[in-house]
Amino acid sequence: MAPSYREAGINLDEARRAIELIGRAAAMTSGPAVLGGVGGFGSLFHFDPDPYPEPVLVASTDGVGTKLRVAIALGRHDTIGVDLVNHCINDIAVHGADPLFFLDYLAVGTLRAEVAEEIVTGVANACLAAGIALVGGETAELPDLFHGEDYDLAGFIVGVVARADVIDGSKVRAGDALIGLPSSGLHTNGYSLARRVLREDEWRRTAPGLDQTIGEELLETHRSYLDEIRILRRALRSAGGDALAFAHLTGGGWVDNIPRTLPTGLGVEVETGSWHVPRIFSLIQERGDIADEEMVRTFNLGIGLTAVVRPDLVDEAVAALPEVARLGSVVPVADGAPRVAFV
Repeated sequence: MAPSYREAGINLDEARRAIELIGRAAAMTSGPAVLGGVGGFGSLFHFDPDPYPEPVLVASTDGVGTKLRVAIALGRHDTIGVDLVNHCINDIAVHGADPLFFLDYLAVGTLRAEVAEEIVTGVANACLAAGIALVGGETAELPDLFHGEDYDLAGFIVGVVARADVIDGSKVRAGDALIGLPSSGLHTNGYSLARRVLREDEWRRTAPGLDQTIGEELLETHRSYLDEIRILRRALRSAGGDALAFAHLTGGGWVDNIPRTLPTGLGVEVETGSWHVPRIFSLIQERGDIADEEMVRTFNLGIGLTAVVRPDLVDEAVAALPEVARLGSVVPVADGAPRVAFV
């Protein structure tokens, strides 16, 4: 007898059921700008360019990384989609963009419709919270690449900003202030190191100084800063200024991400102790005997977003967002010198 697709590891009936369940989740985010709904070969989206003189589209794509290993081990799939969307939102919001729509890509070893629904419902809920549409995506069953319950999740986002409102860091100058907003935990970075230090057999237990289990700490969702960026910009503009640069502290931590937002020849001096470092980070450092230099280039250490503002506008920033931490200042740096220094 000739082999069937199902015998090769692909269950088309389960795929059809998964698509139906995922479609219901995506439908929650639909609006008049979504044309045709989910299910076409391409996704159609119409937006009104009038609020955006000289509109600039801003796009980004990313994944959740090995945080998925924690979700799979604990059987918790409801937060991973939120992580994905919020990460991508932040990556375009730092340029001043308003997100328009989102697509996801889910690759699995063995497709289980309810698990796929749980993952994509998290994606849809985060899109709904941000007021954007989940216009489509792809669910792929790849038994020769993923085994058992393993899966990967990635996303793609498109936003828009008026050209005059683009934030690119070009106006930053020495003497400007560096401020930051707290993270909700590790977000979606540093998990390969964190999992090596905090072993899987500990994830259902707590540790001194934690309010929940280690696994729950590791699964804390990646925070979106979309609303905070909007609030901050409105407050600064009402005072006659604006945010000059934003950095989303993702892979590469402080050391790699903040310089991406600064002109050549400028760096930052960060005042050690100027913000609260959550216990999960000190636990990782203690357990792994990890050097400070490695921590700041791997983890966000409790600050998920930094901003550069004129020094005379820091008080306005704090008044608008009381959780803002005053972190340091922009300084000139010589060629080859570190662009992020902790003092």
